[in-house]
Amino acid sequence: MLFDLKTLKRAVEQISEEKGIDSGKILEAIESSIAAAYKKEYCEKGELVKCKFDLRTGDLRFWQVKTVVDETTVRFVEEGAAPEGDELRQAPSGREEVSAEGETLMPRYNPDRHMLVEEAKKEKSGVKVGDEMEFPLETKEDFGRIAAQTAKQVILQRLREAERESILGEFKTKEGEIVSGVIQRYDRGNVYVDLGRTTGVLFFNEAIPGEHYRAGERLRFYVLAVQADAKMPGIVLSRSHPKFVGKLFALEVPEVNDGVIEIKGIAREPGSRTKIAVMSKMDGVDPVGSCVGQRGTRVMAVSNELGQEKLDIVEWSEDPAKFIANSISPAKVKEVQILDRREARVFIPSDQLSLAIGKGGQNVRLAAKLTGWKIDVRSAEKPDEATVGGVADAAEPEKAAGEPKVGV
Repeated sequence: MLFDLKTLKRAVEQISEEKGIDSGKILEAIESSIAAAYKKEYCEKGELVKCKFDLRTGDLRFWQVKTVVDETTVRFVEEGAAPEGDELRQAPSGREEVSAEGETLMPRYNPDRHMLVEEAKKEKSGVKVGDEMEFPLETKEDFGRIAAQTAKQVILQRLREAERESILGEFKTKEGEIVSGVIQRYDRGNVYVDLGRTTGVLFFNEAIPGEHYRAGERLRFYVLAVQADAKMPGIVLSRSHPKFVGKLFALEVPEVNDGVIEIKGIAREPGSRTKIAVMSKMDGVDPVGSCVGQRGTRVMAVSNELGQEKLDIVEWSEDPAKFIANSISPAKVKEVQILDRREARVFIPSDQLSLAIGKGGQNVRLAAKLTGWKIDVRSAEKPDEATVGGVADAAEPEKAAGEPKVGV
């Protein structure tokens, strides 16, 4: 017998458990590697060889596969002839040939891989073009050093591919969710995070400005995207995305997680301040009070995760005037005047005007982003005078609070 079955079974189970790969895929990798080794030692380069390994008995079975073809599916080129006047070149895939005009040509007939339909019908009646014919090969157990090395390379490659697919599948389901990870290293402005089975990357523009990241520190991250085209699955993380705040509230506030309270909008300037609009879907449930929590415990838990970022929670309303008035919180509003083209004038008592505008116009700017309205904050005592820094448009760009810092 070629293999120690108990050892092989144990190895398959161990790899499956450690890497999170289906045991069937591991067995496929083993069979592919054995077939590659067999072909390397005993077959022609163009042949297609397959292998079946019985994990119960340890028996190996080899066979050659040929595709049934005719003149409509392959082209015939005489041996030694320069096809089409040397005007053929390899296509980018390396598997097809294209003409000088860029047209893809049919594959060349290869007796090691193809079988004409007339010959195939002599072997098996009823076969048609496109079918595969299988021809048993003699079982061999002496593979040689080079073939064994080929088998090792194939199985490692297949296991890497299977692990990559497994990781990709796992994190695809976590896209738009929160994961926990450990800060690993900092390289060229990006922070690399250990997520367990793989490494995620927090790009410079997805970090919270001014936040200090220390190697070995465990933090939460928002899974922004899962890139499948990288050598390893690229798990792109974020801590500055507005939805990160919403997901944190879902973790801290059961009513948000259960859908009793809905987050209708988030306007954020990462590292500095965030405004969140909430509404209750159930009578008797205070959406703002539920998110703040007893003695502010819930909102403080979210704020602590964000590095003490200030959080304003306001009640959403279908009435634009009421919603705009709520969004200017913590300032008290005397009147909201709705104008054309989604513009509104908000009149504030003079002693609260600076509170309504905020430092650098931040409060009114976030209110405009949250509501989607252009807001003009004015003094109630001087309604005809525009206030310096009191006008904000919903499309106004965010202000950064500083650069992220990384500790090692």
